[in-house]
Amino acid sequence: MAAVLDSVRAFFAPAPAFVIDVETPADVVAREALLDRAMGADRRKKSSEKIRRGRLPAEGLAFVARDRDGHVVGTVRLWNVEAGVGRGGTVIEALLLGPLAVDAAHEGKGIGSALMRAAILEAKNRGHGAILLVGDAPYYERFGFFASKAQHLVMPGPFARDRFLALELKEDWLDGAAGMIVASGRKLSAPAYRRAA
Repeated sequence: MAAVLDSVRAFFAPAPAFVIDVETPADVVAREALLDRAMGADRRKKSSEKIRRGRLPAEGLAFVARDRDGHVVGTVRLWNVEAGVGRGGTVIEALLLGPLAVDAAHEGKGIGSALMRAAILEAKNRGHGAILLVGDAPYYERFGFFASKAQHLVMPGPFARDRFLALELKEDWLDGAAGMIVASGRKLSAPAYRRAA
């Protein structure tokens, strides 16, 4: 009887306010419009944007939140970077998170937190060692990001030291890491143009 009641309750339960999904090529226009609204016209001038320019997100690490009608109401992407070098002089591979954005009409529903949890979990499942980001420490500390983990790393161009945060997915991954963050991921290929004969 309990199974029947659970089935009936599930049938009449309201649909979730949002779902987290893997980003698809069909999401590009909606994602870019959302980022323009949420981040403003100067978003492309930020140091982290310069690292992402001309690159593709890390494999399997681009997510969107969709409302009940399937519209994109949130986004987060992670990018392959080199996080300086370690004590032995070896390059340290990491991820750069961002931007994280939620449509203003949907703020306060837990969408940003759900996107963060999905991104962190998938990055860990894919074997990545650390995630870096530039953002508000009080918000990101709840997910385990701290400035102390990135203290010897620098972004290209201007950045706020207290907003440059890191999360280790593998213990001690960033120990001894020092140097400049540089892009290392897949490059966005330029479209091929055909010449008229």
